[in-house]
Amino acid sequence: MTEKRGLAMGVLIFASFMDLLDATIVNVALPSIRDDLDASGAQLEWTVGGYLLAFAVLMITGGRLGDMVGRRRLFVTGVVGFTLGSALACVAPTIGVLLVARVVQGAFAAMMVPQVLSSLQALYAPRERAAMLGLIGAVSGMSAVIGPVLGGWLVSSNAFGMGWRSIFLINLPVGVLLVVLALRWVPETRSEHPLRLDPTGLVLATTGLLGVVYALVEGRQQDWAGWVWGIGGAGVIVLAAFGVQQVRRERTTGSALLPMRLFSDRGFSAGLVTQGAFQGSLAGFALVLTVYVQTGLGWSAMHAGLTLLPFSLGAFVGTAVSVPLGVKLGKVVMVTGAALQSAATIWVLAVVHGQGDSLSTWNLVPPLAVSGIGLGLLVVPLVDVALATIPTTEAGAASGAYGTVQQVGAALGVAITGTVFFGVVGTSYDAASLRSGLLAACWVAAGGYALSALASLFLPSRAEVHAHQELVERELAVEDPVAV
Repeated sequence: MTEKRGLAMGVLIFASFMDLLDATIVNVALPSIRDDLDASGAQLEWTVGGYLLAFAVLMITGGRLGDMVGRRRLFVTGVVGFTLGSALACVAPTIGVLLVARVVQGAFAAMMVPQVLSSLQALYAPRERAAMLGLIGAVSGMSAVIGPVLGGWLVSSNAFGMGWRSIFLINLPVGVLLVVLALRWVPETRSEHPLRLDPTGLVLATTGLLGVVYALVEGRQQDWAGWVWGIGGAGVIVLAAFGVQQVRRERTTGSALLPMRLFSDRGFSAGLVTQGAFQGSLAGFALVLTVYVQTGLGWSAMHAGLTLLPFSLGAFVGTAVSVPLGVKLGKVVMVTGAALQSAATIWVLAVVHGQGDSLSTWNLVPPLAVSGIGLGLLVVPLVDVALATIPTTEAGAASGAYGTVQQVGAALGVAITGTVFFGVVGTSYDAASLRSGLLAACWVAAGGYALSALASLFLPSRAEVHAHQELVERELAVEDPVAV
């Protein structure tokens, strides 16, 4: 049984890696997609944001469906759908078809990915999960390193004679292999007391977010016409209705999509703001930087991917030191991490402005490495600290909310930063215009990181975190006295 569950988790974690890889690999292919499919700036934003938005709104529903109908069944369904979406993206004749394919990928990834942690909880006792969680974290870090470099190599080398389409082609054999291995090694598990689905909440959340993001992305191209503001305003109203509906559903059934009762906890709310602002800044900045260096400076996709490597390596350094520092210093580590990212983004701005057309990868190494260190300091301890005052019985619901906010924040970050960037660039796409767009976008990203640093000041103190850890240890002692 021990060997089989290890193989099962290996299959599940590799699928999670495929999802994370797909989210990072696309950025370096955007200029090639623009040239090949005559895509506008807004359509490039949707290529990234459509995937994130579909994933975000369906993530909690995907987890609940797995609890109800079987986690292996939904995992396999997710892998099949993700693979078919990749196939559609691979042969997309127009940018419209590619955008549909990206939404399909995101929707089925939301069916696939939640089953990883759910299956971990089903297959491993609480005291055994730490090692697996560490492995999942390491795999996430690997995807950040491999994604841009692999994507750059595939596009630059015109792999399989397919150019940018090859980044989706590689998902096909991997998807088939995952289905075969999942059916062989992943056991079927279900929740004994699954929460009910919330279709009304899902429709409201999807409609509201889509309205807001649509207005942000398309507003510039429509010259911010009145009807665009109307769609954006309607989206905000629908999201407010979603909040009201969630409170009512929580009182009546206890199965709301978002656990609204938890928002009264200051640490939880501060953690959500920290997470959302950070993810939005990161996703938006990565998009505009790769577009600038390729379209504005003429770098190859491989060159652009390697340029992001110092950031990924810095993140590994930050991750390594964040754990011991987090135990000693508490939220100071997260404040420092977010502040470093904000400062490093302004540093990138200064370097780009100073170097102009002579910018090189080496010029960007120091600020990107510092930004990566800041990421590691912020991300690794964030969830544990933010949930320090949340009852352990609510940890699953709170973690689901964090995952959703992470994806929503990234989608909104792409929309906001992309709107600023492409708004400044206009239609010329010359080096000077693209550089001006990047500089403006850097200020947006730096502001988002600064907001993340400010919000992290309201996270639970070190004493509250230690008290939470002691409580968990006492609960584990009651559950499994031999293990402690």
